[in-house]
Amino acid sequence: MSSKLAIITKGILKENPLLILNIGLCSSLGITTSIFNGLGMGAGMTFVLVMSELVISLFRKCIPSSIRLPVFIIVIAAFTTIVQLVLQAFVTSLYDALGVFLPLIVVNCIIMGRVEAFASKNSIGESVLDGIGMGIGYTIVLVAISLIRELFGAGTLLAGTALKVELIPESFRIGILNSAPGGFIVFGIVAAINQSFQNAKNAKAQKEVQ
Repeated sequence: MSSKLAIITKGILKENPLLILNIGLCSSLGITTSIFNGLGMGAGMTFVLVMSELVISLFRKCIPSSIRLPVFIIVIAAFTTIVQLVLQAFVTSLYDALGVFLPLIVVNCIIMGRVEAFASKNSIGESVLDGIGMGIGYTIVLVAISLIRELFGAGTLLAGTALKVELIPESFRIGILNSAPGGFIVFGIVAAINQSFQNAKNAKAQKEVQ
């Protein structure tokens, strides 16, 4: 049980794809202007990641190494298309908001990296757990960035939904957070906070050893 839990928590903490591995950053900077967008992209990515790892792990012994990358891309593209069609049919506002970043899931470094480094070498159960952990870790960071950018940049929470609330008057908002540079700024702040926690944790561990 502890090994299974370790696989899941690895993607959330120790090997978070955005904060630790620094991959898949395009979506974290491009669509995180609202919590609704962050949750939507996180859910879509998690679905594609889990299903792709499951299929690749299932057929890993049947895929010739010479064509493994094209096969990986086809599998990922199939599940990405499913996400696109579902959102286009049932959540049009989210489909429009995510725009080009939705089809770009096909070439997202997180998914390609995990199917190559993990799913192609491990069992189905472990691959599914790895996808869940990486997806949760990715979504948590997306939502955190979205929360900061939406609240302080637009002055609202849950924009794009029926639960939208306006909390900060327009004159007190930080408009730059809604722009591309704002995405870099907020990501840098979140990454710095995470690094400070990691440094404090490492320093405490070293002190206990001494």
